[in-house]
Amino acid sequence: MKRGDRLSINHYSVRQLALEQLVQACQQLGISYIGLWREQVHEVGIERARALFDESGLKISSLCRGGFFPYDDAEQRQKSIEKNRRVIDEAVALGTQLVVLVCGGIAVAGLSASREMVEAGIANLVPYAAERGIRLGVEPLHPMFAADRSVIVTLAQANELAAHFPADVVGIVVDAYHVWWDPALETEIGRARTGFLGFI
Repeated sequence: MKRGDRLSINHYSVRQLALEQLVQACQQLGISYIGLWREQVHEVGIERARALFDESGLKISSLCRGGFFPYDDAEQRQKSIEKNRRVIDEAVALGTQLVVLVCGGIAVAGLSASREMVEAGIANLVPYAAERGIRLGVEPLHPMFAADRSVIVTLAQANELAAHFPADVVGIVVDAYHVWWDPALETEIGRARTGFLGFI
């Protein structure tokens, strides 16, 4: 196995580079995978992004991000469902099998209700993802982001959430920036087993 055969770089980490520039840099450095963000993909378009990878021989490790499930009213809930299905469709079109979920912040109903909305939102999405061969990776964020980005803040919460769903569809994505502080870090990584879908 070559040096970069299992190495992926997340586009957000070098977001000053356009997608074309990043693809070229990865070819030069021997990096085989890129984790994409939808914003950068939309700048060039889905078809052009897919063509860049087909031409370069590089692979897409994941597409970020789906999620943001908590809602304040029925209209927001429906928009969330539609948006998350679009994310899955984009992943299929790009040729990646993993969508990273940033679960969303606290809705007006409160923290506990928001976590219930996250579980319900993923449950709604699982059949759509499974039919299209897409896996959903729950990424817990640091607690400082609970209000506006993710009410799932520990690996234990992410594992417990993923355990409600088929392991071949829902797992966890570990981002060192967000979970370094977690006192149960090693235990929960071990607990994930086959549900461990990515490390950032």
